[in-house]
Amino acid sequence: MEVDRARKQHDALAQIYRDHGVDVHYVENQRVDRPNALFMRDQVLMTPEGAIVCRNGISARRGEERYAAETLASLGVPIVKTINGDGYFDGACAMWIDRETVIIGTGARANKAGALQVESELRNMGVTDIVHFEIPYGHAHLDGLINIADKKVAVLFPWQVPYDVVKFLLERDFTIVEATNFEEIKVKACINFVAIEPGKIVMPAGCPETKQKVEDAGVEVIEAQVDEILKGWGAIHCMTAFLKRDPVTDN
Repeated sequence: MEVDRARKQHDALAQIYRDHGVDVHYVENQRVDRPNALFMRDQVLMTPEGAIVCRNGISARRGEERYAAETLASLGVPIVKTINGDGYFDGACAMWIDRETVIIGTGARANKAGALQVESELRNMGVTDIVHFEIPYGHAHLDGLINIADKKVAVLFPWQVPYDVVKFLLERDFTIVEATNFEEIKVKACINFVAIEPGKIVMPAGCPETKQKVEDAGVEVIEAQVDEILKGWGAIHCMTAFLKRDPVTDN
């Protein structure tokens, strides 16, 4: 990875957020021996009542969470849970669908012990529907396989998302956008986008087939160049830990 070019791409993404009214905060005192620390999604799973500080599934990233927690505290963000014991869980192994519904994945970066800790906290704060997702071998997180683009639009890689997950969404009247261009999915991370509001997403540039499908579903797409950052096997969703979002309603 060319650090200067990657930094410029990271800065450009942050500016897109600011241009759309998003406040951007940085972890200023992170360990310099943790190059993957720019992928903040894995350290923090935000909830309506505060942050769950995660415990990474790979030991090479352990220690990042301390500095994420320090930053959360400095911003006044409550910490409701820290994954502990024999559990491990990356924040990108969970995905909110709405206030009562969360997908929780288990696999290489989240074991059952960690997932149960997350589920317990979520149920305590009113989440009624937990959608279980077994992340396939060869994938780390959910956000390379499925993502929510609008209140009722999900983009997913159909060949590696469990049938029961898709069935759950279809039964709730979701439009399913099937990303099927293998290079766009696996190399350019087309599903690793961020919805900055319902129906408006920031997607990695260079994914024309998926972009067209998403736009055909009524979603506005803003492209961001992240090809240098992709050399670290992460993209836009990986770099973004949400701290506060407006509730999703049907209105």
